[in-house]
This record gives sequence, C-alpha cells and structure tokens, in this order.
Amino acid sequence: MQTSDGVSQRSGSKSGKFGVVVIGRNEGQRLMACLRSMSAAAMVVYVDSNSTDGSVQAARQLGADVVELDLSIPFTAARARNAGFGRLLTINPDLKYVQFVDGDCELAVGWLDAAAAFLDRQPYIAAVCGRLRERFPDQSVYNWLCDIEWDRPTGEVRAFAGNVMLRCSALTGVGGYREDVIAAEEDELCVRLRQANWRVWRLADEMALHDAAMLHFGQWWKRARRAGYAFAQGSHLHGAPPERHFVREARRAKVWGLLLPLACLIAMIAFPSFGWVAWLAYPMQFARLSMNNRGSLWNRVRLGFFQILSRFPEGIGLAIFWRDRLLQRRPQLIEHKQITRSRNT
Repeated sequence: MQTSDGVSQRSGSKSGKFGVVVIGRNEGQRLMACLRSMSAAAMVVYVDSNSTDGSVQAARQLGADVVELDLSIPFTAARARNAGFGRLLTINPDLKYVQFVDGDCELAVGWLDAAAAFLDRQPYIAAVCGRLRERFPDQSVYNWLCDIEWDRPTGEVRAFAGNVMLRCSALTGVGGYREDVIAAEEDELCVRLRQANWRVWRLADEMALHDAAMLHFGQWWKRARRAGYAFAQGSHLHGAPPERHFVREARRAKVWGLLLPLACLIAMIAFPSFGWVAWLAYPMQFARLSMNNRGSLWNRVRLGFFQILSRFPEGIGLAIFWRDRLLQRRPQLIEHKQITRSRNT
C-alpha cells in the first residue's frame, strides 16, 4: 500500500528480518528518491560523509536513522558501510540480512523481499544482488558505459558491487568491509567471503536504478583512475594464488597504460624515422576489442575506444598506488561526482 507521503509499504516492513544501510555524500534529490524506495525495510540507516547539500536533514525527514562520519578520519565507502552496519546491529542484534545501497540508486519494487526470500532458501550463500540499470543511459556516453558495466551474468559470481543484500552472520564472520580499500572494496570483501567458504549469487530480478550523473570526460577519467588504483591495491592484497585478485587487470593497466607508452616514446627517440610504428599496437588492440564486443557496430566501436583509452588513467592510478606505498601515504579517496544541491536547502 501507499502512505500519505507516497512511500510504498510492503510485506517486509514488519518482519524485522532485514535492514538497509544507505551511504552517500552530496547526492541531493537522488538520495531522497533512494530513501523513498526502501520503506519495506524494518529499519533504514543513512551514513553521511560530510554532505553540504542538506542530505542529513532530508534523510531525517524521511525517517532514516542518520550516522555522520567523523571528519578527522578519511572517508571511504567501506568505512561508511561498516558504520551503518554497526548501527543496524545496535538497533537489532538479531538482524538476519542487511541491504547496502548507494545513495545514487533507487531500489526496485519487491527487490528487498525477493532477496531476503532467496537467502532464506539458500543458507550457503552469503550475498545476493540483481540487475542494476542506469537511469539515464542516453544522457551521455559515460552513463551508457556504466549501463554496459552493470549488465553482468546471473548465477554464481565472483563479486558484487555497492548494492547487495548480505547475510549478517557472513559479514561479521569475515570482519566487515576493509576500510583502507578506497575502491572495489566489495570485490575485496568477496575474496574473504570465498575464503570462508561462502558463495555469492546474482539474480535476474530487477534490483535498482543507478544515476551515475557522469556527463563530462573528466569525471570518467577520474573514475577510471580510481579503478586503476583499485586494481593495484587489490592485487597487492590478494594477488597470490589461487585468487590472483585483480592481477590480470593490474597487469593490463601496467602494460597498456604505462610500459607500452614509454616503450613507444623510447622507440621514437631511438629510431626517429620509423619508431612511430610502435604506436600501431593501440589501433590494432582497438580493432580486436571492437570485434569482440557485443551489439551494433557503433556500440562495439565506441566501447572498444573507451576500453583502450581507459588503460591510460588506470595506469596512472596504478602508479599513484605504488607511490603511496613507497612513501607510506594513506590512500586518498578519488571522487568523480559533481556536488548536487537539494531543493530543501
């Protein structure tokens, strides 16, 4: 049914079986849509990372329990999720499942109950996710790239993203999210879940709409640079067999984004007349990627273009990680989103 403010109430709202943790920073209207989509949860905790757009006030007005992170400690999504999960368990220590949601997403009607019912039937599965779609894939090529990224196979998978329902006992059993991982913290968590003999599943059910709001090349570049940092950090933490976590991705970024450009420049200096030929490796790789992609010719070509282009910011992210390791610097969050303003501010 619908409440007077238009928020839907579904069967899970009185079960006390699961709660929701929403994390966000300056999500504006996206956060309000997010919170309105999940009233089926027995409880909702919103974790704010120093928003300046009225997100905290809006969340409280919509009935969420709000956690404001301490500004003296660097923000990471992992830290925010742990803080929200801890608050949920303080409210209800017997909670069975927790749904994590990014503040730029809106849950699909019926997802929470469907996910909880699936975990009820499959006690060996730690986490379940569903189909995530981009809200405005035609608004920019960068949003379209996100929508392609969200379209993943169903069944047993190796990793989930930010939106997922987790079994509380599994999450506490592996110590939660690792808070010094600044990106792809979900993938790192999945490594530890598998090591504890848990499994991860993706359903075909619609799970959520995501609003990337990625309209500019600079945003895409920063996001790819963050991915490179994640590849380096992930392979450093879990690169040993049998996991080989992010080893392939890190090697790919290193070769195509760092070593090959350097080799091409050296070739041009050493052999001015024909050293430029070395750069032909890139159009050849672009052609290979385009042929292997799915969809129309135009979609295969533009996806291949951004696949090869992304190796450069990924390579930079890789170099930043190893610089931080060498200088013993704490990892710094790499943000790509623009600040939005809430209509309530």
